[in-house]
Amino acid sequence: MSIWELLLAFVLVLLMLVALLANVLVLVCFLYSADIRKQVPGLFILNLTFCNLLMAVSSMPLTLAGIIYKSQPGGDQVCHAVGFLETFLTTNSMLSMAALSIDRWIAVVFPLSYHSKMRYRDAALILSYTWLHSAAFPIVAASLSWVGFHHLYASCTLYDKRAEDRTQFVIFTGVFHALSFLLSLVVLCFTYLKVLKVARFHCKRIDVITMQTLVLLVDIHPSVRERCLEEQRRRRQRATKKISTFIGTFILCFAPYVITRLVELSSVVHISSHWGIIAKCLAYSKAVSDPFVYSLLRHQYKKTWKDMLNKILKRSSINSSALAGESRTRNLPQLSE
Repeated sequence: MSIWELLLAFVLVLLMLVALLANVLVLVCFLYSADIRKQVPGLFILNLTFCNLLMAVSSMPLTLAGIIYKSQPGGDQVCHAVGFLETFLTTNSMLSMAALSIDRWIAVVFPLSYHSKMRYRDAALILSYTWLHSAAFPIVAASLSWVGFHHLYASCTLYDKRAEDRTQFVIFTGVFHALSFLLSLVVLCFTYLKVLKVARFHCKRIDVITMQTLVLLVDIHPSVRERCLEEQRRRRQRATKKISTFIGTFILCFAPYVITRLVELSSVVHISSHWGIIAKCLAYSKAVSDPFVYSLLRHQYKKTWKDMLNKILKRSSINSSALAGESRTRNLPQLSE
């Protein structure tokens, strides 16, 4: 193995471990907190978490083996199953992110009618559509034998070795990425830009009230006034940062891989295998960023895992105190003797 391949293998191992730990923590928080389970977006996050976990335990290890051995890991049946699962999970993850953006759009733009428009039944219908949509493309690909080991990405994925099916495979690949990546990106941009517009409108209203209050309070201390103005600036930037993170991570992780897959269809451009694996690792990195972007850095999840950590530490401290007390009790007769 070259130094580049060793580095890529190390990066993939790191992505796999972090993805497993972070997504398991999200799942534990979901099971621990009744408040999180009651919320409708929790269903979308749970679905996204399962997709990321399955990706970390199925596709990532086989890609790692493909990088190390430079050949197809396992038999054809294993490779076909993993390629089918990877196509399904990637599409399902993209559509789950789009579903989360639709949920936020309804909650912010239509707050009074949110509970009537987004119920558990509605969320279940959306998830049913994402599963059907995600399963349709790998089923078609598997039936046409368009799943196999691709040396460019060192992974089991969509791949056609037969020259006579090239035109059909090009059309299929273009439609697949248009109805998975592009559709999800359009939904993300539309919904989150609407959310940003409403957030900025509310910020302006709060800013006007704050400025009127500061004008009326003539004797207010300059430091208090400065803190109020600083809070105004942070409030305006908060929504922009969150929405930029949602859309930015989606584009950064998936766009290089999707563009590479489309460019690969043209025989004019030569693509390096190192770049193919890098693009694949970027796509895998979405399974690492999703738990932090959508869950663990939110207040409710931070509070949940902090409560779990405090409970574990408190229990261990109580057990250690009890053991210490028991040992002192045992030593008392020895001291008296």
